[in-house]
Amino acid sequence: MLDINFIRENVDLVKQAVINKNFDIDIDALLDLDKKRREMVAEIEKLREQRNIISKEKNIEKGREIKEKLDGLEPRLREIDKQLYNLMILVPNVPLSDVLVGKNESENKPIRKWGEPRQFDFPIKDHIELGNLLDLIDTETAAKITGSRFTYLKNEAVMLQFAIIQFTFEILQNKEIIRKLAQQIDANLSDKIFIPVLPPVMIKPEPYTRMARLDKNQAEERYYLPSDDLYLIGSAEHTLGPMYMDQTLDESMFPLRYVGYSTSFRREAGSYGKDVKGILRVHQFDKIEIESFTLPENGAKEQELIVAIQEYLMQSLGLPYQVVAICTGDMGGPDARQFDIETWMPGQDRYRETHTSDYMTDYQSRRLNTKVKRKDGKSEFVHMNDATAFAIGRILIAILENFQQKDGSVKIPEVLQKYTGFSEIKLRK
Repeated sequence: MLDINFIRENVDLVKQAVINKNFDIDIDALLDLDKKRREMVAEIEKLREQRNIISKEKNIEKGREIKEKLDGLEPRLREIDKQLYNLMILVPNVPLSDVLVGKNESENKPIRKWGEPRQFDFPIKDHIELGNLLDLIDTETAAKITGSRFTYLKNEAVMLQFAIIQFTFEILQNKEIIRKLAQQIDANLSDKIFIPVLPPVMIKPEPYTRMARLDKNQAEERYYLPSDDLYLIGSAEHTLGPMYMDQTLDESMFPLRYVGYSTSFRREAGSYGKDVKGILRVHQFDKIEIESFTLPENGAKEQELIVAIQEYLMQSLGLPYQVVAICTGDMGGPDARQFDIETWMPGQDRYRETHTSDYMTDYQSRRLNTKVKRKDGKSEFVHMNDATAFAIGRILIAILENFQQKDGSVKIPEVLQKYTGFSEIKLRK
């Protein structure tokens, strides 16, 4: 949520952000309601002052008259407050000045690439064929038991998943690696490691709304348990982000960095074609997510560090990828800047999104009321970042397809072999 003072002072900028992000919110109507609210607040405060004076004079009749006026105005003010809040949460964050202006994903821009897609000298198999051949992925049985777009991961695929988790958590708790990556961005950037977390996979509606992850369109993607009034999360950061809701933290604590692993749930409504086969777009999937709380002046550099970490992880696995700057029309409402990483998928002969990095400035923290108390005693809202360390299903796809061999076996990235205990997934006899 934006600061109402910021909206008043930057009307044209906010209106342009609404247009550039393809949102539908009438800023003039919001400001008219804000003006009405301020006028009513001023009137109520004036009446309260008069009431204090009259109470000392013991003018009962005049006091009763003022009380009746306040009894009429105060409920109306509460209703206006509610209406204004409901409008305020619809206003998207303002993109940073270096964000590309574009209508949709077709105007996103790759800004760098790493690795060359492998040239195969044999007909390649996609992850569905490999999963069946190697007895790693079973969607047919899952469809009988649970329904379409669920899966059983089996055999070496399971061990590979846990290897990815162990590897990622080890890297993100390696101070030397974090320091090296941080210093490449800014010599003063903190080298604090990421605290590992297994977060809840259910969340109450109120913190979900305050995270700006439960608007009308997003709600359609969420699984809701009405008897418990709880949602299943769509990503670990949904319950990592509210950890400091309604808290003011000392400046010395920052940055606060977390890496969380969770199962996630999404309806993936509107997906179709080959995307809904195999494990690319399923209703239940596992992710490793980063959540970071920083001082306002360090938020943008924190995002650069996070992207550097994502690239380090990808390069360690030896997977070709490209970093993509996301344009305004393809960004989420809370985002001030977003980068994606797209990994080369031989089975589709193209890059597919596997990572995202979202910098929210103080948009989420204002809704969550998460603040920092500065050394001078003043308090302000923290800045927040969240990002994908690995969307595990999609990285499994990338590993299977990129490292497949002519006979259908799959080589395991060297950095994962100490966790898997094997260097290759072989065909079963």
